[in-house]
This record gives sequence, C-alpha cells and structure tokens, in this order.
Amino acid sequence: MRQITGSQRQALKLAGLSRGTWHYRHSPRPAKPAPIPQADRAYQSRISPADRQQIGEHILAGWARGESADHSFASAWDDEVMLGSRRSWWRVAADLEQQALRPKVPRKRAGPRTPRQAPVVTATEPNQAWSWDITDLLTPWRGVVFKAYKITDIFSREIVGWRVEKREADHLAVEMFADAVAARGAPTVVHADSGPAMKSNALGTFLGSQGITLSHNRPYVSNDNPFSEAGFRTMKYRPGYPKVFDTLQAARDYLTTYVTWYNHEHKHSGIALFSPAQVGDGTWKTAWSSRDRALQSYYERHPERFRARPHTPRPAEKVGINLPDEELPAN
Repeated sequence: MRQITGSQRQALKLAGLSRGTWHYRHSPRPAKPAPIPQADRAYQSRISPADRQQIGEHILAGWARGESADHSFASAWDDEVMLGSRRSWWRVAADLEQQALRPKVPRKRAGPRTPRQAPVVTATEPNQAWSWDITDLLTPWRGVVFKAYKITDIFSREIVGWRVEKREADHLAVEMFADAVAARGAPTVVHADSGPAMKSNALGTFLGSQGITLSHNRPYVSNDNPFSEAGFRTMKYRPGYPKVFDTLQAARDYLTTYVTWYNHEHKHSGIALFSPAQVGDGTWKTAWSSRDRALQSYYERHPERFRARPHTPRPAEKVGINLPDEELPAN
C-alpha cells in the first residue's frame, strides 16, 4: 500500500477547506443562546436613534424643497447643527422609506476616447480660468429650441455670464463675454468644446484682444469640459425644472432665478459644500470656521464615533481640467 505524505495546508487545499474553518471546527467558540446580529449591536460609534430621527427629518424637509441630502447636511452644518458625519447622513437617507421623494439624477454614458492630446487647464484662484458652453432648452414646437449660454469660473464654480437666445451665434457669445470681462476682468484662459460658436473667428479675435488664451475639447470627447457639463446637468435635473419653455422670456426668467440660486444658495459638492459665491469672494472661510466649531464640538460630545479627530473639508487649492495625477489635490 502506497503511503500518502504532505502538509496539513496541502491536505486542506485538496479538501477545499480553509485553515480557519478547520481549526474552528476542532475548537469552536461556545455558542450564545440568543446572538445579536451585528447590524443591531450597540457599538459606541453608532449615532443614537434620536439623532437618526433628526437627520431623517432634515433630509425629508430638504427633499420636499428639491434639495439633496448633501445640501441638507451642509445647511445644518452652516447653522452649527452637527448630528453625524456626511456619510451617516447618506446612510440615513438610504434607509428612509420615502425614497420616491428623493431627487433622481440619470447617469450618462462616457463619450468615446481619442488618442489626441488632452487639453489641460489649471486654476488656483477665482477668475483665472473660465469654461463655457451652450445647451438646448426645449419648447412645445417640434424642431424649435432656445439656446442657453453660460460661462463658469472653474475655481469657484460661479456662473459669471449667461444669456438665453433663439439661436446659437458667435456675435451673441462675444457680447456675453464682453459683459463678463467688463464686470470681472479678463481671465487667463477660456475653455470650451469645439462647436462653431466656440471656435468662431469673432470670439477668438475678441478674447485674443483681451490677452485670453483659448482651450478646446478633443473631438468627440464630452468630458473635456466637465465644469460646464456639470452645471447644465445640475440645472436640468433639479426638481422643478420646467423641461419645456413656452416663450423666450419664460426661459430667461427661469435662468435668472436659477443662476441666483446656484451662485448663492447651492451647496456644491465639488467645493466642500460651500456655495460658488462664497468661494468666489472668499467668505467660505468664515463659514468654514463656523462649521469647524460645530464639528469639533460634536467630536468632543461623541469621541466614540470617530477613529481620530475629524477635519472640516476645504475647497481644493488647485482645480482644473485633465490635471496630471501628480497635480491632483490630495483627498
């Protein structure tokens, strides 16, 4: 008879068992008569049911106004109300039964890639780099759309120029930029896609006369202009967006209200949940101090809910389009 030799590890591998399972079966822990599921265990780091209820009330009230859980979290924080981490608010939002009230944001497919060199735009303060684009606003008439023009400051995310017209035309874009430059001064660079209005000679001549460098998307690459795309996405998927505009004036009236809300009230996730106007004029620093006091006070009351002392997020010191990995801000 042939003798089989080998290690225990090899034998367990042949049997399809792990070493942990083998040792546990030979030395099992004493069974508990009524084990508590892990999800129901009272860990010190868990927020209390009362705090969860308050967070849920804030979130539901925000959803009723068409605001996200992030927006409600930042608004409460600005009022120095700290009930849990931002991630905890997301968990509470996911557990709420009234999910039908939650604002829905459809996903978009990424555009095709090309081997051409990607444009790189960098900003370390407001009014260094602008991004602009044009989007369609639907009307009741087939084949008829209004055109919404918008300029976004890349660093602050603030809308620094906009207009709504019946058509896309280079001279209208020139007028919009002339007004924006007169009000805020000339940026170093303006980025856009490769549409006719964006690459028109009239606009290029005007921007060149102001000492502004032009930057454009690669062909068929939609994510080369993320700041303008994200701004229009926020507008069109915001609850209450009309979707169809009966008149040009109705579209202009809506954009007037929206731009004011976006610049001054919107808690933007890309700039640490501050508003674009706060980052544009630097008042976010005062709001940050208020948030930090609330967060540190919350930590002092519930240190068991943290692994280490928390830090209040700030807007990134450098932002841009297609930044190299070594230039990306640290998380």
